[in-house]
Amino acid sequence: MTEPLILKPTLHEKIWGGTALRDIYDLDIPSETTGEAWVISGHPNGVVSVINGEYAGKTVAQLWHDEPQLFANQDVERPFPLLVKILDAHQDLSVQVHPDDQYAREHAGELGKTESWYILAAKPGAMIYYGHTATDKAAFDQAVDTGDWDHLLQKVPVKAGDFFYVPSGTLHALGAGVLTLESQQSSDVTYRVYDFDRVDAKTGQKRDLHLADAKKVTSVPFVPEKPAQIVSHVGDLTITNLVSAPYFNVVKWELAGKASLNATAPYTLATVVAGQVDLTVDGATYHLNKAASFILPNDVQSWHLAGEATLMTTTPGPKSL
Repeated sequence: MTEPLILKPTLHEKIWGGTALRDIYDLDIPSETTGEAWVISGHPNGVVSVINGEYAGKTVAQLWHDEPQLFANQDVERPFPLLVKILDAHQDLSVQVHPDDQYAREHAGELGKTESWYILAAKPGAMIYYGHTATDKAAFDQAVDTGDWDHLLQKVPVKAGDFFYVPSGTLHALGAGVLTLESQQSSDVTYRVYDFDRVDAKTGQKRDLHLADAKKVTSVPFVPEKPAQIVSHVGDLTITNLVSAPYFNVVKWELAGKASLNATAPYTLATVVAGQVDLTVDGATYHLNKAASFILPNDVQSWHLAGEATLMTTTPGPKSL
């Protein structure tokens, strides 16, 4: 019998985290400063496990290598390429930048990190840091060296439903009061540029910055990419294609009734971000609440949805295949 792979998330405490992952998504957070739920991951810093069916207890990383047919994976030596998180920015995250594949491979032995943000909720006045104002490398380096953050950093107000594509090389940070679903390459390489001079209560020290690496990998000038959103309908499902990018595609499913779908990718990652949904695969129905995440593997070629729910889905782009 073909079946979805339903997953158990891993939770990560962060200096900037809060309690929204418990308050909104009923996750069993480890502390009052929980910042991230890695809901679909094969990365060693937050591997998640299957909780149902034939592969219960197996991690995504194990299945990627040991059962490659589930993903139409032709290269078992490479890591599972995608990672999906829910982030609770109770405070501002550090302003940071991520490298591309080449730099990350040479300096960290990892994939690069292109990511995207779907804003799940935002408190009044919430914003993100997205890009910078420098027109050339010299101006960027000078602003970093002198700490001229007020002039360098670009702030963008946000609300629930906004979407941002964040390629490697983009200077960025979530602001306080923002809850976000992040789809990204499976990488944990971050170069911290500015951390608001805060002190980590656990160490009594400021967190390390990585200015030399950040200067090398930040794109200058900053040119935001704004993918066109394409909307279609299947049954009672509204499908919004938010981005089709080299490493991943992000699509929002808004369900108000019933719909039947067929696979359009080797596998699909999905997270229920609002409501509840019944997922039927090969005659078996799985009831999924908020924050439930699952993979529809390659042998699942069709499925049925019923309920009132919003799901965020990610499929591999051409550079992740």
